[in-house]
Amino acid sequence: MILRLKKDIDETKANALGKELQAFVLKDNGSFLLVTPTKLKDVEEKYRSVVSENFVFNDDIQLASKKFINGVREIKISKDVVIGGKTNNTVVITGPCSVESEEQIDQSAQLCVKLGVKVLRAGAFKPRTSPYSFQGMGVDGLKLLDKMRSKYGLKIISEVRDSTHVQDIIQYTDIIQIGAKSMYDHGILKACAKTNKPVLLKRGFGTTVQEFVQAAEFILSGGNENVILCERGIRTFETKTRFTLDLCGVMWLKEHTNLPVILDPSHAIGYAYGVPDLTRACMALGCDGLLVETHPNPAVAKSDASQQLNFNEFTNLYESLKPIAKAIGRNII
Repeated sequence: MILRLKKDIDETKANALGKELQAFVLKDNGSFLLVTPTKLKDVEEKYRSVVSENFVFNDDIQLASKKFINGVREIKISKDVVIGGKTNNTVVITGPCSVESEEQIDQSAQLCVKLGVKVLRAGAFKPRTSPYSFQGMGVDGLKLLDKMRSKYGLKIISEVRDSTHVQDIIQYTDIIQIGAKSMYDHGILKACAKTNKPVLLKRGFGTTVQEFVQAAEFILSGGNENVILCERGIRTFETKTRFTLDLCGVMWLKEHTNLPVILDPSHAIGYAYGVPDLTRACMALGCDGLLVETHPNPAVAKSDASQQLNFNEFTNLYESLKPIAKAIGRNII
């Protein structure tokens, strides 16, 4: 249950009440919120004089629920890049799976500038399945991304692999990405809760939408309101594609949660041949963003080579999204 305290309740009193109720205490629009365990279904008589309104939930999706905020949260990356809210924006994010060299990431940044894409993505810390695979350039990779940010005015998103370098990601990027393999890492979730920097949370490939949104609740309940969900495919019985893109789950998220939803077709199918059509299908859903991997020469990519589009393929895809966006009243940024 979420309790909104009356505006005359100060922080000391709110914290005391939070301790009594074993609740998270959050500041919201000039008043304090107490986020209690969902087993509480009614306001006790002794608290009614300090509570202005309350929200009851059947499960632990509370702060992310449309029962609490009947709409989509607006996440401001910059003045020109706003995700969610009432903007009708679909933010396109592109770049290689990994930063591999200054030349490679500079070419990727130039593509963004040429097309008008405002957010560049690339991994510097790569949580790979095999210890013998390329693990990323680490902080050196982040510094190259920061250089592209300064040089071209792009916004940067990169993935945090563990809680030891969350501060590095905060310093050098504009959006923190929590990957599918880290969705359950409470150290990362709680560290990201302590900043107001936007967080893109990817769904684990073996998790339900309930578990996915509950992971987001760890960030929200810690005080960071700027959470974006990313569907990137789940593991099913199918073996011909890398994962299965759960568009039904996306529709559930759009209907029941107040968080913006971005789709990542590149990781879902795992093969470049299917990425353009999947991306167009995602655009038609009216999603809040698209994450598509590109590389100057995918054949020599050090990670996820099979799913990355070359620049000509991405350019053709990007142009094909414009009439779809226009047909459903969306703005591509």
